Amino acid sequence: MYRRMSEHKRATFGTHVGHYNIKKLVYYEIHRDVRIAIRREKTIKKWKREWKINIINKMNPDWVDLSAEWDLKKYERSYD
Repeated sequence: MYRRMSEHKRATFGTHVGHYNIKKLVYYEIHRDVRIAIRREKTIKKWKREWKINIINKMNPDWVDLSAEWDLKKYERSYD
């Protein structure tokens, strides 16, 4: 999750994440089995926008960036 969040924060405008300025983590779930996590993600993606907003508001009513305090330096790549 840390690596993926680092990629989101560095996204350029040419990418989906960059185009829509998706740089904050406002909701996540923890699962022991990656297959369950993938199934859950696919389920949530099919939900109406209102349902997604409601689940975020339950966990994070102020929509605070939950990754703001994470040290993501070790996931940065050097392109030199």
